[in-house]
Amino acid sequence: MAENVEVTRSHNTTPTAIPPTNNAHLLSSSNNSSSPSPNSSTHPSHPSLHHSPPPLHGHEATFVRPADLLRPRAISRPLTPARSDRPIDRDERAGLKAIRDFLRVRTCYEVLPLSFRLIELDVGLTVKESLNILVQCGIVSAPLWDSTTSTYAGLLTVTDYLNVVRYYNLHADKLKDIDSLLLSDLKDVEKVLNVKAPETLSVSPEAILYDALRKQLVSRARRIPLVSYDSDTQRTMVTSVITQYRILKFIAMNVKETDMLRKPLETIKLGTYGKIVRCSMDTTVLDVVDEMVTKNISSVPVVTTEGVLLNVFEAVDVIEILKTGDYGNLTWTVGKALSARSQNHPGIYCCSFEDGLDTIFETIKKSRVHRLMIVDDNNYLKGILSLSDILHYLLVEGHEEPNQA
Repeated sequence: MAENVEVTRSHNTTPTAIPPTNNAHLLSSSNNSSSPSPNSSTHPSHPSLHHSPPPLHGHEATFVRPADLLRPRAISRPLTPARSDRPIDRDERAGLKAIRDFLRVRTCYEVLPLSFRLIELDVGLTVKESLNILVQCGIVSAPLWDSTTSTYAGLLTVTDYLNVVRYYNLHADKLKDIDSLLLSDLKDVEKVLNVKAPETLSVSPEAILYDALRKQLVSRARRIPLVSYDSDTQRTMVTSVITQYRILKFIAMNVKETDMLRKPLETIKLGTYGKIVRCSMDTTVLDVVDEMVTKNISSVPVVTTEGVLLNVFEAVDVIEILKTGDYGNLTWTVGKALSARSQNHPGIYCCSFEDGLDTIFETIKKSRVHRLMIVDDNNYLKGILSLSDILHYLLVEGHEEPNQA
């Protein structure tokens, strides 16, 4: 799929490909296209690759960090004692300003690739029908349309299916009615579970990208539907949906000043480090779904009892189970569910405390990244860096003049 690209950069390091070995391996891909690739990229001489944990019941893992793709650890920027107005601080401020200035002169429409497709679902469809459509089209979300009122009716995401799974797990006597559950009934499921309804935030395709992202920050939305108004028919129309990944890749491909964001994650306190929900290979899928729904999260790291990262169970893994039509499979262990993953799964992306956003933006430019696990050299899980964390930092970090906030 073609991209909107204005400025691109190249690096001296040429990653080599590591073919995936089995579905449970953690492999990080490096792909210039917008689609996930089964191949993984790494730097063959980087010493940190020799610190992978020993094989555990067939779920052994290979980790590749952003710094491995871009530069040897020997020339990685070390942490230095804090002092006022260092060059790295000035560069960080200049890089953030360049990104914000760029977002203020771009519209949401410009984020879209030159060629794309839009799958829109009517709320009159059953949940089962919608799941089949998502699977056939290879997508994990879609805008909803209410044909009775000719209006945009929100976004269908994987979270909605997690809610359905939890609802019928709590009300097993109603499982016989699951095939007749309509998309319009999802709001009733949310009320029973006492969870918040999905965000219905939408903006015009002509809206300034910076303004749209500021609106997204105060919501729980991870995607922004672009809804336009047709003056001839006096009706609204969904143009497309832009995701956080698409926005960050748009920045990475067009703003060269991202290489100025060199301050380590540990210094800028970026990411989540406390109260991280975890599971083991023996945890049941239903137990993980409960945690996802109650904590409003879309992934759970899979770790050993010592805290070594083995894999990450994602909300989309539930879709792989549900598409079989056998809801009894939700009693599978996490390990069994991960072993059933497609060979095309892109892998698990990792970074360290020492990485800056410059290396992470390079990873986003090359691969479809949804989150990064923060680990040490021995692959002990230390934190999670989400795309929401990155966007919040880009838009909020530091101080600007009042008329620019």
